[in-house]
Amino acid sequence: MQGFLRFNKGLLKMPIYAQLWVMLLMVFNMVIPLFYLGLFEAKLVLAVFMFSAMLMALITSRTGFSRLLGAGHFAWFPLLAFLLTRLESFPAEQFTGLWLRGLIVVNMISLVIDVVDVARYMRGDKEEMVQGL
Repeated sequence: MQGFLRFNKGLLKMPIYAQLWVMLLMVFNMVIPLFYLGLFEAKLVLAVFMFSAMLMALITSRTGFSRLLGAGHFAWFPLLAFLLTRLESFPAEQFTGLWLRGLIVVNMISLVIDVVDVARYMRGDKEEMVQGL
C-alpha cells in the first residue's frame, strides 16, 4: 500500500506535461476500455493496465519513484503485438478501431520513453525523478 501511495504522490509532483501524458495513457488504457467490456481486447487492455499499475507500485516501494518505473509497462510489448493482429477486425471508421489504433500509437511512444528510462536506471541514474516523497 505504501508503494501505491508513494507512486501516486510522485505522479502529482511531476511537471504538468508529464501529468497530462499520464492522463492520456489512462484514458486510452483504462477509461475507454470500460465502455467496451464486451470486447475481449478491452478486457485485456484493462487487465494489462491494472497489472502494470500494481507492478509500478511494487517498483516504487522498492526503488522509489525512479526511472525503473518504465519496466512496469513492459507487459505492453506482448499486448501491442496481439492488438496489431486484431486491427483487421476493427475498421478505422469505427470508434473501436480508432481507439485501438490510438492506443497502439500512444503505448508505443510510452514504451520508447520507458526503454530509455530503464536503460538510464541500469547505467546508474537511480535517483528519484521527483523529490520530497
